[in-house]
Amino acid sequence: MRLQKTNIEQKLEKVRSTTSNTDTILAEVHRILQKDAQENDRIEKNISGGKALVTNAFDFDLLETDRIYHIDQIKKICIDYRLRFLNSKYFKGEIPQEAISKIKQLEKAHEIELTGFKIVAPSKLFKLEDKDDPLLFAPIGNDYFYLIHKWGNDLHPLRKLLVWPFKGIVNLTVLVMLISYVCTSLVPSGLFSKTATSSEFWIIYFFMFKSIASVVIFYGFALGKNFNPAIWNSKYFNV
Repeated sequence: MRLQKTNIEQKLEKVRSTTSNTDTILAEVHRILQKDAQENDRIEKNISGGKALVTNAFDFDLLETDRIYHIDQIKKICIDYRLRFLNSKYFKGEIPQEAISKIKQLEKAHEIELTGFKIVAPSKLFKLEDKDDPLLFAPIGNDYFYLIHKWGNDLHPLRKLLVWPFKGIVNLTVLVMLISYVCTSLVPSGLFSKTATSSEFWIIYFFMFKSIASVVIFYGFALGKNFNPAIWNSKYFNV
């Protein structure tokens, strides 16, 4: 006699039918999903609400030390890469579900409700008041923050070099001087006199420097631009 093959799904259904009620299962699944949705809504409100800086009562024995950063370390990165460190309520991007899940895991492990979220990201990702890699932090206390999640694309490898002139007036002046020197070198020798002399070169350089510096200053004032140390934690666009 040929033996019939065993259908595991049928066996599983048989076990379920003898150990539980279908209505009870549906009710339990619905309760779990509803509770999960409510937790997601609460966390999203805490992120978008942007409460003032608070201290979360973490269980320090459960924290990963390599995810703890001091405000001075965050400030240095923001200045070097021209980023902002602001309350999460100003963030106009979408918070990924993975970040929500990590917050839920932390809250469950530490038995707390996390608030006071802050985010490191480029200015374009914030809703700034008019007067390519976000990092989500939660405050620990004493100017220390716990990194919860990073998402998005990494920054351009040359971003630090590209924003170097905006770190301060000295950096910007050095850049203007270099550009002026290059532009002066492109001026044909003897254009303004029959013989090319060093004094002629430096006179042209001086006027070239003034012209480029004037354009840079006008651009800065017209668009409300400022140096990195002044904007890294400012909620205003034109600072």
